[in-house]
Amino acid sequence: MVRGHKKKLGDILVTAGKITPYQLQNALRTQKVIGKKLGTVLIESGIVTEEDIIEAVEEQTGIERVDLNNLNFDKRAIKIVPQSLCNKYNLIAFGFEEDKIKVALEDPLNIFAIDDVYISTGLKVKTYIAPKSDIYKFVQINYSTEEVNKAAEELLKESLESKNIEVDVEEIDDVKNAPVVKMIEYLFKNSIEMRASDIHIEPYENEIRIRYRIDGRLTTVNTLGIESLAPLVTRIKILANLNIAERRLPQDGRIITKIGKEDVDLRVSILPIVTGEKVVIRILKRESYKLGKEGLGISEDNLKKLNNIISSPNGIVLVTGPTGSGKSTTLYTILSELNTSDVNIVTVEDPVEYTLNGVNQVNVNSKAGLTFAGGLRSILRQDPDIVMIGEIRDEETASIAIKSAITGHLVLSTLHTNDAPSTITRLLDMGIEPYLVATSISGIIAQRLVRRICNNCKEEYIASEYEKSIFNIDKNEELKLYRGKGCGHCNHSGYTGRIGIYEIMEITREHRNAINETKDSNILQDISIKHGMKTLAEGCKELVLNGTTTIEELATITLLKEV
Repeated sequence: MVRGHKKKLGDILVTAGKITPYQLQNALRTQKVIGKKLGTVLIESGIVTEEDIIEAVEEQTGIERVDLNNLNFDKRAIKIVPQSLCNKYNLIAFGFEEDKIKVALEDPLNIFAIDDVYISTGLKVKTYIAPKSDIYKFVQINYSTEEVNKAAEELLKESLESKNIEVDVEEIDDVKNAPVVKMIEYLFKNSIEMRASDIHIEPYENEIRIRYRIDGRLTTVNTLGIESLAPLVTRIKILANLNIAERRLPQDGRIITKIGKEDVDLRVSILPIVTGEKVVIRILKRESYKLGKEGLGISEDNLKKLNNIISSPNGIVLVTGPTGSGKSTTLYTILSELNTSDVNIVTVEDPVEYTLNGVNQVNVNSKAGLTFAGGLRSILRQDPDIVMIGEIRDEETASIAIKSAITGHLVLSTLHTNDAPSTITRLLDMGIEPYLVATSISGIIAQRLVRRICNNCKEEYIASEYEKSIFNIDKNEELKLYRGKGCGHCNHSGYTGRIGIYEIMEITREHRNAINETKDSNILQDISIKHGMKTLAEGCKELVLNGTTTIEELATITLLKEV
């Protein structure tokens, strides 16, 4: 199509009030240096959203926009356009119109992309505009799903031909192109790409459901025929050095591998249920704890408190919170900070989650008689300066840890409690004498993880009266809050990634006196607040007000009656 004078993208954005002329000039200068498109430069700098650029391109070109999220993709269109073209030009074909193939592109005027699709398909091309993130997402979904389904079909065919759904172990282990090998490799790679922390492979009567835990929430990503279960589980058992013949008892194993450029530690748990063996794989990225304290998202005030606590040569430092709240990452980050050539650090863990150079790490082995308490007694004979216990689970472990701290060791560990003050109550309830708790504890770090609002689809809205009441704002005053609309970039959840919130309680003389007199956590909390402790609720409220997270996330970490 021949067009007349075309308005420039930057001018359209300035006219629409999305950017200032000064921002445009800066972006154009940056564009010349780095060679990226103007829209990409503006999005990456945080000046505009992807939605702003799409609207401007639509106005600039007059080409229709398409919402890929509300389409039924024509599989015939997917099959005749190679994935290599989709990746090269960031495009996806989704249907047909008479003698034309319909293609969504980030840049609908890219003549090279249009020509290559024409050469590949022999069809004229009708172009549409779509967000880059949506195109990328649906390329991954359509082409990767097709690859997995093909592998599943091949796997089923193999099983039927052998008249047995069991798979020859040596054949699977040796033949790298076997369908089950492809499928497992895809699951590992795709889960990393989608930022998953866990993979769930769940057998039901007629199908296998595959789910990923992303930002703390489980999401279904695929379903397979039940016939694929035995080969899948067998392959995972082989990789994790588990007993492939054992199907009646739970098994735990480990796979250390490299996925892309990342070193990954995969913790495998297999549980026999009535419909087969369920597999859960925890994904541990070995670089996660190397962020440094500053990378944990701790505020400046809390960082000072943390530094004071861990700089003590002795005492107990406890990290508390529910499962999945980031305790291990915090603990390993602190250990990395303390790991210098002039100290001897020994840990006892169940299991060792990350391997730290220069740290002596012991794996608990209950079957062999090596418990937390037993391991702790042994490592105290290893002349340690710093001791880390994976978790204080009982009175015996707590008692040894406290005596270790009193005799001059710095002890780090975790507990499952809701906040910092209630940790003291928990230790007292275990049967530890108040004077021992008061003498040994240096500080407590309670933490949670909340989801971050997706920057790509973040929108402002006016808070309701109820929401204003949470922040003690008069109902007649206006309060602006933020939420994510949902887009391809965040898989339509409105969130991307998580951030920690922390409640750090430094133990003072006033705390020690109170512990000897009472086990009331409310009194301990009042003392802590008096000495500058910010509660979990207060920390989360700050993140809500500055647009990092939402009211809904605040509700998940604490009862609203407490905020």
